Amino acid sequence: MKEVMSVILGGGQGLRLFPLTKDRSKPAVPIGGKYRLIDIPITNCLRSNFNRIFVLTQFNSESLNKHIIQTYRFDNFHSGFVNILAAEQSVENTDWFQGTADAVRKNLKHILAFKDVQYVLILSGDQIYNMDYKKLFEYHLEKNLEISISVKPVGKEETSSFGIMKVNDYLITDFVEKPKDEEVLSKFNSYDAVIKNFPEIQEKKEYFASMGIYLFNVDALQDVLNSSYTDFGKEIIPYSIKQKKVGAFFFNGYWEDVGTIRTFLNANLDFASPLPKFDLYESSIYTHARYLPPSKLENCHIETSIISEGSIIQNATVVNSVIGIRSIIKNQVRIENSIIMGADYYESPADIKDNKENNLNDICIGENTIIKNAIIDKNSRIGKNCKIINKDNKETYDGDNYFIRNSIVIIPKNSVVKDNTEI
Repeated sequence: MKEVMSVILGGGQGLRLFPLTKDRSKPAVPIGGKYRLIDIPITNCLRSNFNRIFVLTQFNSESLNKHIIQTYRFDNFHSGFVNILAAEQSVENTDWFQGTADAVRKNLKHILAFKDVQYVLILSGDQIYNMDYKKLFEYHLEKNLEISISVKPVGKEETSSFGIMKVNDYLITDFVEKPKDEEVLSKFNSYDAVIKNFPEIQEKKEYFASMGIYLFNVDALQDVLNSSYTDFGKEIIPYSIKQKKVGAFFFNGYWEDVGTIRTFLNANLDFASPLPKFDLYESSIYTHARYLPPSKLENCHIETSIISEGSIIQNATVVNSVIGIRSIIKNQVRIENSIIMGADYYESPADIKDNKENNLNDICIGENTIIKNAIIDKNSRIGKNCKIINKDNKETYDGDNYFIRNSIVIIPKNSVVKDNTEI
C-alpha cells in the first residue's frame, strides 16, 4: 500500500522502565522471551501490507538500530523497507527531538520525498496489541476524515492514565490529557458512542482513551506541524480537533502500554498463561531469526511458563515465568513469577575457564538460587545460593548492582551477583 507511510516513534528515554532502558531504548526492550517491543508495531504494519516504515530513534539507539537492521531485510524486488531515521543535526535544526511531534516534523522531508504518499500512520514503539491497520485506513476513507485516532473504551478508574476523547457519533470533539478533576471528566462521558459501537461492552466503560495511533492525510499533517507544538498527545491532537475533521476509530481488543515495570512484568507473564490476552501463537510476531538449537531440560519441573530456544535447564523448578533465549539455569534453582531474559551469546569453554581463573561467575543462574518476582536482564552472572526475592519488601530502592521498582527486583544487563547474595 504505497500511499501510506508508517512512522514508528522509538526515540523516547523510557524513564519509567529504568533500569531496563539504562542501555537501550524502550522499543528495544526484550519481551516474551525472544522478541522486542518494536517487533509489535512493525509486525502489525507488515501484516496490514503497510510495507514502507520509518522508525525514529534518539536515546540509546544502538541496540534498536542493530535489531532492525538484522531483522527486517527485504529482497531487491520488494518496494518496501524498514528504515531508521536517527536524530541528526542539520543546517535547519541543530538540537535533539523535543517531543513526538517535533521528531516527525524534523523528518518530514524524508516522508515527503515519496511523492505517492498521501497518508501517514504514526505509531508508538512500545505497546502490545494486534491490529489490522487496513481497517483503520478503510474507515478513514469511508468517513472522509483528515485525521483518524484509534480509541478504546475504558472505565472511569482508568481515565487518569490516558488522553481521553469526547466522541459524538464518530467525530472527536474534545480532548483532555490524564484528567484528575471529576467535573472536567464528566464532560467527556461518551456512553452513547460506546454503546453504539460496542453493544456488549462491560459495564461502566463510558470513556474513550487515545491509543496513540494516528492516521493523517499528508496535507493535514503538514498543516498541524507548521506550528511550535512538540508533542502529539498533549498539543497537536487538541489543536487538530479544533481545526480539522478528526474521527475516532473504535478498537476493543487487547492493548497494553507497558509504561511501568509492573505492567511490563504482568504483560510478559500473561504470555505464558493458558488463555493469554495476547496470544503469541495466534499473532506470530516477526523478529530476528537466530537459528538457535532447541532447549534442553533435564529433570525439571515447569508450570505455566515459556522456555525460549537455546536454553539449558538442569534439575530446576520454573513456575509462572518467562525464560529467554540462551538461558543457562543450574541445579536446584527455583524461579517464580519472573522474567529471565537470557543472553546475547554463549560462553565458550575458554571463556568459562577464564571465568574460573578470575573468580567470575558464568553467564547463568547459579546452583540453589531462588528468584521470585524479579526481572533478570541479559548476560547477567547470578551466583550460587542467591536469594533474589525482595526480602525487605521494598517498593523502590537503588542498590549497587540491582534496583527495585514496584516491589520488583531488577538485575540490569551484564550485572554480576556474587555467590550467597540475598536481595
